[in-house]
Amino acid sequence: MRNWTLRIARRAEKKLDRLPVKDERLISQALDAMAAYPFNGDIIHLHNERSEWRRRVGNYRIFFDVYPDSLIIDVVEIQRRTSKTY
Repeated sequence: MRNWTLRIARRAEKKLDRLPVKDERLISQALDAMAAYPFNGDIIHLHNERSEWRRRVGNYRIFFDVYPDSLIIDVVEIQRRTSKTY
């Protein structure tokens, strides 16, 4: 089984860099798991949103798009869950 290519948008990288160490570790572990297979974990297919998929990691959400033909995952955004996240 081939690993997926994980591409992280600059704004998502900046958000990850500003997170508390504990949260950054959880998000990084989730991103590593996504590189193995993006459809494991607490994910939901979104409709009419800026990204096609959302993965929940604690109080944070990873928004991403998946391109199965080329085995690419584009992480668009990482946000803390609030009433305005969606």
